[in-house]
Amino acid sequence: MSEQTQEPGRSAPRRVVVAGAGMAGVQTAAALRERGFTGTVTLIGAEPHQPYDRPPLSKAVLLGKAEDSAFDLDFEELGIELRLGCEVLGLRPADHELDTAAGPVPYDVLVIATGAEPVRLPGAEGVPGVHLLRTLDDAERLRPVLARQHDIVVVGAGWIGAEFATAAREAGCAVTVVEARERPLAEALPAEVTAPMAAWYAEAGVALRTRTRVERVEADAVVLDDGTRLPAGAVVVGIGARPATAWLAGSGVALGERGEVVADSRLTTSVPDVYAVGDCASFPSGRYGERLLVHHWDNALQGPRTVAANIAGGPAGPEAAVYDPVPYFWSEQFGRFVQYAGHHADADRTVWRGDPAGAAWSVCWLRESRLVALLAVGRPRDLAQGRRLIEAGTAMDAELLADPARPLKSAAA
Repeated sequence: MSEQTQEPGRSAPRRVVVAGAGMAGVQTAAALRERGFTGTVTLIGAEPHQPYDRPPLSKAVLLGKAEDSAFDLDFEELGIELRLGCEVLGLRPADHELDTAAGPVPYDVLVIATGAEPVRLPGAEGVPGVHLLRTLDDAERLRPVLARQHDIVVVGAGWIGAEFATAAREAGCAVTVVEARERPLAEALPAEVTAPMAAWYAEAGVALRTRTRVERVEADAVVLDDGTRLPAGAVVVGIGARPATAWLAGSGVALGERGEVVADSRLTTSVPDVYAVGDCASFPSGRYGERLLVHHWDNALQGPRTVAANIAGGPAGPEAAVYDPVPYFWSEQFGRFVQYAGHHADADRTVWRGDPAGAAWSVCWLRESRLVALLAVGRPRDLAQGRRLIEAGTAMDAELLADPARPLKSAAA
């Protein structure tokens, strides 16, 4: 994709509209003000709630330890107009207008930040007791379910499935996790890494059934493809998410094979004056030599800074901001703090730090002796040091790296 350039002599934009009021949208609006942008900034969100952060939904909010996770921002003081409970329906670039449920909204620059939507379990829509966990309303519907300590079946052993199973066990529920793949986190991590993580389920009192699919969901049970009938006062579906981009059909905005907006290195799209950021957009990584689609909190936090810099300064010339982060995410599950930084797909060597049967260990991935990714379980210092080494492209001594007693940074070659 060619880079977008600002037309010669074109005045700076006066109206920026951000479609999506999650982390990526909110951070884009705030970053524009931090950059000194003085035009109008309109933030449009489909939900009626004050914009909020999502990670606490599967933790404090779900367990009733917090009522919500609203962002601590004074939108009025920042001069950011909120239009909440307003669904985006389409885009007409030729008219520079965004179509919404409340009517058309004109823009000079549009930022697409509509995030991702959960994949639904086929055949389970409309069945009582089937839940997703993506929104504040979802968490509020699930809180009384946990309080009643129902038997719960979780479909999917990915990150969200593990986090919900953790919360459900903390609430005293009996939990069974059903996973179609042969192991938890099969799409995210290699088998050798997920093998010790699978044992966490049994340790927490969670029944894990892999290589098993849901045949159907009944009012009070889940029937598996092997005929097993699991009692279920509630079913929670966590089988992945996909970019929320269906509303862009016919707009001319190029979408990738996964349905995501195809952005360039400056997070501009195939349509002039339109950017995309967060879970709904992929970007080319010069660092890793491939296009990345990152569905994690840190991407929605970091990307907006690039977008804001390019809107405020114009996406042209050598000063334009380029987005090429070291991806990062974290998860709390079964009493463990799990962190990951980098991208391990083309690594040529794996180095373990510590015993994976223990409480704290790390896995490092190297390519041509350089650290490209790291997973840390209960070793936040490894993650902090490793992330900096990945960013710097530092060569490592694998023998020193394998010693968990040594600071990770001391293994730099």
